[in-house]
Amino acid sequence: MKNHIKSIDHEGIRKILLTHDKRVIFEKTNIVPDEKVLREELEQSLGIENVSQKSVLGLDIYQYSSYGEFEQMLIPFLFKTMLSSTIDLCIDNHPFIFQNYSKERIEKNFISTGDGGFLIFDTPLHSLLFASNYAIVLRIYNAFHFFPRLRKIIGGISTRYVITYDKVYSYDDNFYGRAIINNARILSRDNLNRCLIDEHVHRWFTVNIDGIENLQVITIEDVANIFEFSNYSSLPLATSSDKIFGRESSRREGIINSDILKIGKIKAKETDINIYNLHLQVSLSLVNNDDDSQKKIVTVSLGNLNTSGI
Repeated sequence: MKNHIKSIDHEGIRKILLTHDKRVIFEKTNIVPDEKVLREELEQSLGIENVSQKSVLGLDIYQYSSYGEFEQMLIPFLFKTMLSSTIDLCIDNHPFIFQNYSKERIEKNFISTGDGGFLIFDTPLHSLLFASNYAIVLRIYNAFHFFPRLRKIIGGISTRYVITYDKVYSYDDNFYGRAIINNARILSRDNLNRCLIDEHVHRWFTVNIDGIENLQVITIEDVANIFEFSNYSSLPLATSSDKIFGRESSRREGIINSDILKIGKIKAKETDINIYNLHLQVSLSLVNNDDDSQKKIVTVSLGNLNTSGI
């Protein structure tokens, strides 16, 4: 199974061009050249068939421009701090699912936009769990439990979410690909603070757990049986627990409700991509890392039930 991000070699492409093309040419008569050999060499070098699919989670702080200039200067710090706390939660709460991730890897695969950004994961389940844990951190911030004085200064914030699943590759320490392009396009179209997913994400959950609706009843053993997790170490299953997917099906904690609804389409090149509105209710037990005696159960909604189109 391919799980690396394909990297495009700048020098490799340059050498091919110097061999089969000319950087600049001025002739009295212009002739359209035959590009067949160059195309074949470039296709072999790029290895399009080796570009793997990745899940991209897009996060965007809604109406960032409506905040005052002072607050706008603080929001990137707040978002980065919340993101750091979310990474810690994901690694602690989901030791089996996030076993191949470190804080450094997640941060390296993050594309910042200042008031949000795009995170790249191996599967849509990783993206969904990260979004759920982020929603928990967002709620405790808005409820004055996370830097409460900073919360009073900046005010409440809301976030819109998009999850896509398609090809991603890297070039010159930056990330590109349809998954990122489609994600940004969907984010820009939504003004209702929803959690939207594309048809490729919807299909992934249908194939692997018989539909997103089953998120509220599957166990960690069911997750371990998903193909993308087949080569994961089973040690975390025996030595630790997952805070959302238990060993037995339960709706008292974890994902306690899930709803999905098709709301429209977006144009991607020559094809239409179906877009779905996802609404989850997630309940997690939290412990204050600065004081272990302080505990709290928090229930949040990821997305909302607004059914307007896109």
